Amino acid sequence: MSDKQGVLGIFSYLDATLETVRKLKDAGFNNLRVFSPFPSHEIEEVMDEPESIVRFFTLGGAMLGVACGVGFTVLMSTDWPISVSAKPIVSLPPFMIIIFELTILMGALATLLGLLVNSRLRRNAPKSMYDTRFSVDKFGVMITCSKDGVKDVEEILNSQGAEEIKIDGV
Repeated sequence: MSDKQGVLGIFSYLDATLETVRKLKDAGFNNLRVFSPFPSHEIEEVMDEPESIVRFFTLGGAMLGVACGVGFTVLMSTDWPISVSAKPIVSLPPFMIIIFELTILMGALATLLGLLVNSRLRRNAPKSMYDTRFSVDKFGVMITCSKDGVKDVEEILNSQGAEEIKIDGV
């Protein structure tokens, strides 16, 4: 059995949830997870999570798409040259459609890959700690801490007006 405990505090109001997260962070508890019935920028600000790197996946995929588009069209034109009037064999304006399409395709696929890699799907909370009320009208703050810190977490949750506190081994 692990040395970690999961403590879940259930709140009715966003303000109480935000203040609880602030107090827990000030007390040194950084392994937090907040459940909310709706998206909230205030929760994101208080949690102070690092910015996502998915945008770099998108940029890399788009640049790869441009390179593939240019390479594909230029190599095809030089392998099978078709001389039309006095026009050059390699001319970018007719190739722009293929370059654009490959840029969008590769950027989208790289974004999907970045989302799957960085989504942290395995960090989901244990099912015993999730409450269906979080999808309706309640807020939850889950803290994973050592068994020694459970009392401190409980005191902070009680001082902030938690309606209910659940403790479970993680």
